[in-house]
Amino acid sequence: MIQLKTASLDIEALAQELRAGHRAALARAITLIESRRGDHQAAARDLVQALLPDTGKAIRVGITGSPGVGKSTTIDALGMFLIDHGHEVAVLAVDPSSARTGGSILGDKTRMAHLAASEHAYIRPSPASGTLGGVASKTREAMLLCESAGFDVVLVETVGIGQSETAVCDMTDFFLALMLPGAGDELQGIKKGLVELADMIAINKADGDNIKRANLAASEYRGALHILSPRSEHWHPPVVTYSALTGAGIDTLWQQILAHRTAMTASGEFAARRRQQQIKWMWSMLEQRMMARLRADASVRAKVKKIEAEVADGRITPALAADEIAEMLK
Repeated sequence: MIQLKTASLDIEALAQELRAGHRAALARAITLIESRRGDHQAAARDLVQALLPDTGKAIRVGITGSPGVGKSTTIDALGMFLIDHGHEVAVLAVDPSSARTGGSILGDKTRMAHLAASEHAYIRPSPASGTLGGVASKTREAMLLCESAGFDVVLVETVGIGQSETAVCDMTDFFLALMLPGAGDELQGIKKGLVELADMIAINKADGDNIKRANLAASEYRGALHILSPRSEHWHPPVVTYSALTGAGIDTLWQQILAHRTAMTASGEFAARRRQQQIKWMWSMLEQRMMARLRADASVRAKVKKIEAEVADGRITPALAADEIAEMLK
C-alpha cells in the first residue's frame, strides 16, 4: 500500500498529474480517498471537487454474480476486447475483506492476467470492509478519479455476496448480472431482486458441452423476465450467452451495453439517472459522516454503549433510544 504524508500533499499538483494520466498519481489518489485519517479525508474531498469537471464521460458498468460464475475472467476478456477497440479500461474490483487485516484477499490482478499486463488498463482491488453489496464505501470516488485520469470505461466488480446489489446500481450506468448454465433449476434459483435490477443477464461458460445447457438457461431466464417489471420502460433486459474462456459472445455483451446507453440517452433517462445517483450519494455520505461523529467522541461512544445496553435489556424502546442518540448529534 502506498504511504501518504499530509505535509507532502499538493492537491493541485496531484490533480494535474491525474489529468495527465499518470498511473502512480492515480494510485496515490485512491489511497488518499481510502484513508480513514481526518486530514486525508479532507484533502480527498478537495481533490475530488477539483477534478469534478473532468469526470462523467466514461461508460460505467457494474458486474455482479455469485462466486464461481467467472466475473474476473469475464472482465479480463471484456477489458482486452475494449482495449483492442481503442478504449482505456479501469477496473475497480471489490474484494472480500480479510478479517485480520481488513485488506483485500482475492488478488484480482492474478485473476486478470491479460489486463494486468496492459498499459491501457488499470486494476484496483479494494476491500469491501463490510459494506453491503460488496461495494467499497469509496468506490464512487475512485471511479471519478479514474475518469479524470482518462479512462473511458470503468468496470466495477462486486463481491457477489447477494446482500444489496442496489449499491452498484446506484453508481453505474449499466448493471450486468452473470449466471451459470446447468446450476440446478434456473427459475427456482433465480434471485428476483437481482434480476429486476439487471440491465442484462449473461450466461457464462457457453462453450463445449455446456452450450446446450447455456441456451436452455437463457431461455428460462427470458421466460422469467416476461413476468417481471423492467427497470426502465425504454429498455427490456436481454439474455445472452457467452464464453469468457474462448471470447465467444464478448462482442455481443459490449454491443448491448452501447445499445442501452443509446436508448437511455435518447429518452433522457440516462441524464436523469446520473442526477439521481448524485443525490443518493450525498445522503449516503451524510449517513457515514453522522456515524463517524458518533464514533469519534469517547464520551458519546460511552453514552451510546449505555443506551445499547438499555435497549438490549428491554428498559427502553429502540425508537426512544434512536431519539436520544440523534440528540447527541445536535
